[in-house]
Amino acid sequence: MSNVDWEGNEETHGDPDEQRVLFGALDSFYQYAKVAHFNTTHLRRQSFYALPRAHLELLASPPFSYLDTLNAVDDAIDKNAELSLAIWQAGLESFGIPPHPNAPQPKYPDWQGKATSLDMEKARSTLRQFYRDWSEEGKTEREACYQPVLKALEDERLARSGSKMRVLVPGAGLARLVFDLCCAGFDTEGNEISYHQLLASSYILNYCNDSHAHTLFPWVHSFSNHRNRSNHLKCVQIPDLHPGTTLGSIKNGGEMSMSASDFLLLYGDERHKDTFDVVATVFFLDTAPNIIRYIEAIRNCLQPGGLFVNVGPLLWHFENNAPGQHGHEKGSASEKSPDRSPDKSDARGIADPGTVELTDDEVVVLIEKLGFDIEKRDFGITAPYIQDPESMLQNTFKASHWVARKR
Repeated sequence: MSNVDWEGNEETHGDPDEQRVLFGALDSFYQYAKVAHFNTTHLRRQSFYALPRAHLELLASPPFSYLDTLNAVDDAIDKNAELSLAIWQAGLESFGIPPHPNAPQPKYPDWQGKATSLDMEKARSTLRQFYRDWSEEGKTEREACYQPVLKALEDERLARSGSKMRVLVPGAGLARLVFDLCCAGFDTEGNEISYHQLLASSYILNYCNDSHAHTLFPWVHSFSNHRNRSNHLKCVQIPDLHPGTTLGSIKNGGEMSMSASDFLLLYGDERHKDTFDVVATVFFLDTAPNIIRYIEAIRNCLQPGGLFVNVGPLLWHFENNAPGQHGHEKGSASEKSPDRSPDKSDARGIADPGTVELTDDEVVVLIEKLGFDIEKRDFGITAPYIQDPESMLQNTFKASHWVARKR
């Protein structure tokens, strides 16, 4: 399989704001081990040694051996760091950025020291997401959300007598659904705005040399709700398969591409009008500040008669923003340009002001009012999301699934 190019990369070279976001992501993967060691074990050692001496001695001895546990956690973080640094190195290579600040570099200033605390949290979360998308153990989570999409697309292909279909996956994340659809013979384009996700997906698709190349400890950062220490220190091998080898062995596999851009700005334009047969959204719609804008962009890039397939909950990502503050957060797109009406052609995409949260029933009615016919609707799909199945705390979504056709 040839490298999966990112449409939109070229914009980063000349945009200082884009560079700042990219550098924050790169630096967060680079700093992962140092920050994780400090937050996860160093502070706990300090707290442990502050215990009364008798309590400390009790817990330092078997069967607790708490200090040995902290050492094991440090070892696990070091293994996670091998993956994190591999993502960092591949990212530098992808963007032509020298790894050392003193190296000659015509395009970029120094990337080091740019990560914020939010960047660090995103890096840690991205590493955990490999459990869901690229481990054998995450297969149950993937099947719950991806199989309804695959089934809808297979049915549509059959109805079209096996004709080739072009699919868009907004919010593609680590690109496993994009990959699975390509393996099933669909020409698939993924779209993602997060540099953390883009760097990680590019590494796994383009640079990782083999299956089981990395050992990941997905639950090691939290000490809560573990039944036993073995669960806490459970590891998985990623990726569960080698993407290039797997896709190359499939006779009628589809074409794969990724775009690094704001979904609304890219797919709501005239150039992308009527270009896709299917838009598949999985755990994506609730990332919308204004879901009408999402649906309008999807309608724009779908061909007449095309399918809009959705699976996911409605955990509205901007629900807790203060009224009027969406699009005005520090570092948001609105800092780069004056206030504009969301109806203007130069709107800021996802950073446009205004938010709204609807129920599942209301979303379905909205879909119909904006030019679609609902052909299938299910509710209550059990869908865990990066969930330790052995944890004492189980958070599981009851996801909605529907298939709509553009009129």
